[in-house]
Amino acid sequence: MKVPLLDLKVQLAPLRDEIMDRVTDVIDSCRYILGPEVQELEKDVAAYCGVGHSIGLSSGTDALIAALMAIGIGPGDLVLTTPYTFFATMGSVLRLGARPLFADIDPVTYNIDPDSVSALLEEDEGKVKAILPVHLYGQCADMARILELAKRYDLPVIEDAAQAIGASYPMVKDNKRIWLKAGAMGTAGCFSFFPSKNLGCMGDGGMVVCNDGRLAESLKIIRVHGGYPKYHHSVIGGNFRLDAIQAAILNVKLSHLPEWHRARRRNAALYDMLFEESGLVDGGRVRTPVAKYGGESEKESFEVDHHIYNQYVIRVPQRDKVKDFLQDQDIGTEIYYPIPLHKQKCLAGMGYSELSFPESEKASEETLALPIYPELTDEMQRYVVERIAAFFS
Repeated sequence: MKVPLLDLKVQLAPLRDEIMDRVTDVIDSCRYILGPEVQELEKDVAAYCGVGHSIGLSSGTDALIAALMAIGIGPGDLVLTTPYTFFATMGSVLRLGARPLFADIDPVTYNIDPDSVSALLEEDEGKVKAILPVHLYGQCADMARILELAKRYDLPVIEDAAQAIGASYPMVKDNKRIWLKAGAMGTAGCFSFFPSKNLGCMGDGGMVVCNDGRLAESLKIIRVHGGYPKYHHSVIGGNFRLDAIQAAILNVKLSHLPEWHRARRRNAALYDMLFEESGLVDGGRVRTPVAKYGGESEKESFEVDHHIYNQYVIRVPQRDKVKDFLQDQDIGTEIYYPIPLHKQKCLAGMGYSELSFPESEKASEETLALPIYPELTDEMQRYVVERIAAFFS
């Protein structure tokens, strides 16, 4: 049986005609840059995330860069973030001449560890200019603690929510538990619409969401080279505009996102059950992902997207051998991420390689992402678990 890591063709099939109609409308309108499709998407994403403003951008990376630019991050500034994430998180900081300050991760969620954040802020008080947490694999970082630290040290928080659009986090307000969506809790939240994301376009695309009207206006100016009015440049920006055709595709897909999230959570629950039944979990050979922020009731856990499983990541000994074995069985997997950021070659000579982040380094050696896309069948999932059990037998 062949089980790909991701199969976008099965997602496209029922949406193809509607997508083609919307794309054709854009082509016929000759309005290819920004325009009504982008405005529609911005309005609907803002409503979906529960924020006041949404700004369409050319990629998730450019969303991060623009957000950091908008809050004034520049040469020499320290931005506190995680070494266990995709390169764009760190790359966006470096592109602005700033420097990443790394905090290690929680070994259970793989998100930035608030205890490490607290220790660094105390040690480098006054030097850090922003906190950049990542909501990795579709689950929010511990935002209550991160926001408390940000408030204590008067720091902006830019959420890298590239993998987590729609993921919800429980907060307490007026003695009541409420769910806030990824990107809506900090100063701004950044999304990627890369094709492999839960909400993906057919190329590159991104978004920044926020509740600050002035920040939103600044981002709109930054995305058009810093020009406002046209040809008048009081700031330096970039060519960060979201293409109208990509927005049109996303406008079709957005309404399906809640059902896709539910399907991914259902698939994750089946994996959890199958791994438990296999004995691999009790034997310590497989560690399944933990959804940290479940609901207080079964109904709430079912209805709230406390984890959207952009990836279903297990931890296994002999990870590379497991991956090779599964590849031989026609099962697609991926390693996110084989080299933590502080070990990347581009930082050579900057003093980062001598640093130690044990949990990030261990995760880089043990984690493996399994297929989790919405259209995955029960039969496929059973085959995946059976083959992993066969490796360890």
